[in-house]
Formats: sequence, structure tokens, C-alpha cells
Amino acid sequence: MHDAISLEEKGVPTAVVVTEVFLHEAHVQRAALGMNDLDPVVIQHPLSTLSDEEISARAGDAARQAVKILLEG
Repeated sequence: MHDAISLEEKGVPTAVVVTEVFLHEAHVQRAALGMNDLDPVVIQHPLSTLSDEEISARAGDAARQAVKILLEG
């Protein structure tokens, strides 16, 4: 979150990816850092036990969300 906010403040659009388990913490961090408009990309948890195919599906979902966030702001 810190890196994304630093980049956003420099005019570089970003998309932070978190699993739903860490969504609350992402919201707390963005509020604490004054960037409430930074919407995270949210994917299902966990990742470490997934097959390559399952990871690919999650990556596709994350990519679609990131494009929406970056283009629709």
C-alpha cells in the first residue's frame, strides 16, 4: 500500500492486489495514509496451495479488476 500511494502521489496510476483476508488491513492503511480513493484489486485467499491453472484464473480476475480500476479511476 505504501509503495502504491507513493506512486499515486507522483502521478503514476497503480493497482494494489490483496486477497480478501487482507482487505480490511488494506482499507485501514489507505485511510491512515490519506488515500481513501485507492481501491484494491481483491482476489480469493489462499494462493500458496493452488495449481498453476488456478493461479492463472486468479491472475485473470485480478487483471480485469486492475484494468477497471486504472481506466475508470
